[in-house]
Amino acid sequence: MARILLVEDNEISREILARRLRRLGYEILEAASGEEAVCAAKAQIPGLILMDMTLPGIDGWEAARELRRRPETASIPVIALTAHTLPADRERALAAGCDEYEPKPVELPNLLRKIETLLARQSN
Repeated sequence: MARILLVEDNEISREILARRLRRLGYEILEAASGEEAVCAAKAQIPGLILMDMTLPGIDGWEAARELRRRPETASIPVIALTAHTLPADRERALAAGCDEYEPKPVELPNLLRKIETLLARQSN
């Protein structure tokens, strides 16, 4: 199954989502900041990134832009995970380089559909 980089600074939220995804067979890498996300993505080349947008240091918006600038990570799909739920926030995430947007609290069935769609697109 695919390797997913989960970027979330809230340890409890990260652990809950990571556990749920692992139970479904995904290999989960974890990062707690934008800096860690960029480094982990370069080193591990995950199949997909779940990116919290409100992070310490480099936030998710900037981390997504940085991932798009780098040739080795530019094609990795990114799903923004955020409590920012206004229509403009979705547009902002897409403009930063995210491929999809999932508001928090995350509804797992919705997130899984987005993950599967983006992973399928990557394998074609």
